[in-house]
Amino acid sequence: MRLAIPLAIIGGALALLLLFPGEERILGMAPEQLAQFAGLAAFAIVIFGSMLGMFRGQWTRAVQALAFWMAALVMLVGLYSYRDEITVFGNRILGELSPGTVVPGPSGEVSVVRSGGGSFVVDAEVNGRGARFILDTGASVVVLTSETAARIGIDVERLSFSRPVRTANGSTTAAAVTLDTLAVGPIVERRVPALVARPGSLFQNLLGMSFLERLAAYEIRGDRLIMRPRS
Repeated sequence: MRLAIPLAIIGGALALLLLFPGEERILGMAPEQLAQFAGLAAFAIVIFGSMLGMFRGQWTRAVQALAFWMAALVMLVGLYSYRDEITVFGNRILGELSPGTVVPGPSGEVSVVRSGGGSFVVDAEVNGRGARFILDTGASVVVLTSETAARIGIDVERLSFSRPVRTANGSTTAAAVTLDTLAVGPIVERRVPALVARPGSLFQNLLGMSFLERLAAYEIRGDRLIMRPRS
């Protein structure tokens, strides 16, 4: 009998949802609001009834226990309501603790915290494999080390290293390739022109303009790199 009323509330809400499918408002509430209200009401009645049974004649303890459960319920509802904001906050904390970690934003943008060395290290995926890049706006294209290229499935030994390039270590040659996908967090670009550096000539992957120019915008704000996709 103790569960009769909660089950009736849930059953009534379910019946209304089945009788009025597709309706924008049912009893003045949106369908999802009606379902949430029914669930919370049933939960509250079960808790209240349990409190009365457990603390019969001990009203002070009953009120204290009821207050505890109501506070817990309010906290859970609040956490659920602000779940997106909490996720963004958690990602930003992770980004601060681990430079290079890509932190997604609420509008599709991503941000990366500057590393201790002063550069922006960006964790990305190339052809579905993880790779770490250094932001280099002076590089006209994305550049991969030969080790990274081999790890993502490029046959380095069959490449033609005929394109002259200039790096911080001097002049060298590289091989032109096209990356199937280059992803930084939720930002995914396809068919990205890139270069593979000659073995031993480069020791860091460079995130160059062949990726950056496809973005709607990118900016450096303090110690944070922010990249926004076009769509």
